[in-house]
Amino acid sequence: METKDCCPSADELLRLDQQLCFALYSASLAMNKVYRDSLKPLGITYPQYLVLLVLWEQDQRSVSDIGDKLYLDSATLTPLLKRMEAAGWLERQRLASDERVVMVRLSEAGKALRAQAEQIPLQLACRSGLQLDEIAHLRQALCGLRDQLLQ
Repeated sequence: METKDCCPSADELLRLDQQLCFALYSASLAMNKVYRDSLKPLGITYPQYLVLLVLWEQDQRSVSDIGDKLYLDSATLTPLLKRMEAAGWLERQRLASDERVVMVRLSEAGKALRAQAEQIPLQLACRSGLQLDEIAHLRQALCGLRDQLLQ
C-alpha cells in the first residue's frame, strides 16, 4: 500500500481548496451576501436580523441571554443593540432589582418587521439549491462542528 493512500502529503494538506476552514469561511461570505441582498429592503443588517430572530422567538430577554444565543460578547452586542434602539426596533431597560442586568424587548416597529421577514428563510433555502432535508442535515452537522470546537 502506498503512503499516498492513507496519508496526504504536506503539500496536499496545505492546499487552500482542502481546508475545511476556508470552505466554511467562503460559504459564510456567500451566505452573508445573499442575506444582505434579502435584508436590504427591510433596512436591516444580518447581525440585526439575528437579534430580531432571537427576540421574535422570545421577547423580553437580557443582553447576556441574547449574547449567549448568538455567540456574541457584550462588547460586540451592546453597540449593535444601541443602533437598533436608535432605529426604533427595540427598547433596552435596566432591571430595577439588579441594575447590572439590561433587558431588551421589541418595539412595535420591531414586531412589525417580522411579517416582512417571514419569506427570507424560504428564499434562502431556494437560493441554496438544496432540498429541505439536506439543509436540515447540513445545519445539524455545522452545529455539531461548532459545539465540538467550542468544548
